[in-house]
Amino acid sequence: MSEIASSGWQLASFGAHLLAALACAGAALWLAGVKDSDRPDRTATMAALSITAGWCVIVAALGPQSPSASFGETVRDIAWLHVLYRLFEVDGRHRSLRPIRPVIAALAFVEGLQPAVLLVRAEFADTPPVAALAFEIQAMFNMLVAIGALVMLHNLYAGATGAARQVLRWSAIGLSALWLYDLNLYTVTYLGGQSAQLQSLHGLLVMFAVCAIAIGLSPRRARAGLKPSRAMAFQSLSLLVIAAYLLFMIAFAQWLDALGGDFGRLAQVGFVFFGSMTALYWMPSKRLRDWVRVTVLKNLFQHRYDYRAEWLRFNQTVGRGGTVPLTERVIRALADITESPSGLLLLPDETGAFVHVARWQWPDIAVPGEALSSGLAALMTKESYIVEMDEVRAGTGRHGEAAVIGDWLKSDPRCWALVPLLHFDRLTGVVLLSRPAESRRLDWEDLDLLKVAGQQLASYLAEQQTQQALMDAARFDEFNRRMAFVLHDIKNLASQLGLLARNAEKHADNPAFRADMLVTLRNSSEKLTTLLARLGRYGAGGGDVRSEVDLAGLANRLAQRHTANHPVSAIIHAPCMAHAAGEALEQALSHLVQNAIEASDPRAAVLLEVSAEKGSAIIQVVDSGTGMSAEFVRNGLFKPFVSSKNGGFGIGAFEARELVRAMGGSLEVDSREGLGTRFVIRLPLAEAGMPYPEMEAA
Repeated sequence: MSEIASSGWQLASFGAHLLAALACAGAALWLAGVKDSDRPDRTATMAALSITAGWCVIVAALGPQSPSASFGETVRDIAWLHVLYRLFEVDGRHRSLRPIRPVIAALAFVEGLQPAVLLVRAEFADTPPVAALAFEIQAMFNMLVAIGALVMLHNLYAGATGAARQVLRWSAIGLSALWLYDLNLYTVTYLGGQSAQLQSLHGLLVMFAVCAIAIGLSPRRARAGLKPSRAMAFQSLSLLVIAAYLLFMIAFAQWLDALGGDFGRLAQVGFVFFGSMTALYWMPSKRLRDWVRVTVLKNLFQHRYDYRAEWLRFNQTVGRGGTVPLTERVIRALADITESPSGLLLLPDETGAFVHVARWQWPDIAVPGEALSSGLAALMTKESYIVEMDEVRAGTGRHGEAAVIGDWLKSDPRCWALVPLLHFDRLTGVVLLSRPAESRRLDWEDLDLLKVAGQQLASYLAEQQTQQALMDAARFDEFNRRMAFVLHDIKNLASQLGLLARNAEKHADNPAFRADMLVTLRNSSEKLTTLLARLGRYGAGGGDVRSEVDLAGLANRLAQRHTANHPVSAIIHAPCMAHAAGEALEQALSHLVQNAIEASDPRAAVLLEVSAEKGSAIIQVVDSGTGMSAEFVRNGLFKPFVSSKNGGFGIGAFEARELVRAMGGSLEVDSREGLGTRFVIRLPLAEAGMPYPEMEAA
């Protein structure tokens, strides 16, 4: 039976090495026809492939243990060491790394000692101790060369630039496979004697290495990329750990067996028991596996991100300035990290609810008024948690976020991740990233980088909000100072006009002139006094008394007042009395009607609609003008000094809302660009016997 098995392995060795010889010769001929003179290792690789083809032919004809095969293997290894040295010239490092020459020369020298060892084995073949020692020395020399070559190969690839790695990748894969197999082969040979099985499969490994090296020398090598997943890397490491355990077990057991007795068998059983217990503890523990996976990937594998490049791009995006607002730059800075094509920014409004304030390259997504629930905001603040929407849809969320996430996020498959922007444990915003072209799960590296970037962006947003608040305060202060000057001048003018009117009553001689002058002066005085009273409302002591206000009559008066300049119509659905301050309400409506007129076509009518609903008196100002964007309505309409009109001061809408709020009402707005705007004022319906307290200062 053993003879049949031996014959089978010999036949397998013959076929594998013959195919490998054909592959090497074909690759060498193909490289001879490739016009790629820029590669410094091209000629050396062609020579090494030709020598390897000859060695494979010798092994196929005479067997791997023949002296000719051993000598051919020595020549083959020296040729590939020369290729390794030539690879250092790809990015010019051979000039600055002169110490590599002695290392390569030392490895070639050790390999060159192999013929001398072969002669000793042949000379003392009849002396078993000497022959055995020579055999072990030969295996040790082969192991030493393989280890040294792998170390040099690691230095070659690890120290290469990003562009050079694209060139070196496949050549490094082929050479590492060649020397790793040699290391395993001669390690097993040194520990337990020659392995016919491993030597038979040597040819297949050479074929794989030749294919990888040929791809590396191809002009179209940039199109071929090997991108193993992190799961594959972790599993490969697990296999290496298992292999290391087995090798250690073999070596330790043989050492104990050399001591005599049953120690070797006991050690083997002990290792099997220890390995089984470890596997029983390891396999069911997902937390332990996840911890090991993250630790391994963090420390042993190259990072996905070039952090220097990411930091430079991040700062360039955020600091770009120009016409792109900071809110859009915040979205893009995070989207660039994960290669997401678009995103949204959600910020808290005055009530603390998170609303949509900006979008980047995502025009067609519908966002509700309250985009983020308070429960999800609290969860993201407490846990600093990045929500992966795929986990939520699969029901595998780790913090119960599925119960507090809105349906609009779950239903749209483009919604991929919610990234919190935390500033001193305060959630200043949330960025929704869309699904990238190559969808994947976020790993530890993505999460760490997104958290750090989110914290940095949160500080930028907080700084902008602080600056805006300071600017508003400064402008309010300037506005108040100007109003103080205006009030002072108006007071003086009112006093002068009053004095003029009194003097005119005493000294005017012409009765007709006197009468006209008195009417004019008194009218001017009344107007200035009214203006003074209105301006005084912005002071500390202004207060209007609430009473029953006929909204239908008020709407008709406003319509008649503006009809001469622009068509304004009053539509009374139901007459109703509102509990409000009449003069303040009229002033607020005047602001809204004037804004509607300015936004409308000269022939497009502005409507004033009066109705009642569920205990509220409602008056609406409707126009079919240019309309406003949702972003402007949320972020600019009710902010002082922000106006959509050229030269506008941005006070009218803000004043109207504050006046309505002060009398216990609310002001809502619904606007669509190109369609028009609807302002809705809701006030309490007047009831019999209701007391009318003074209205708070606006």
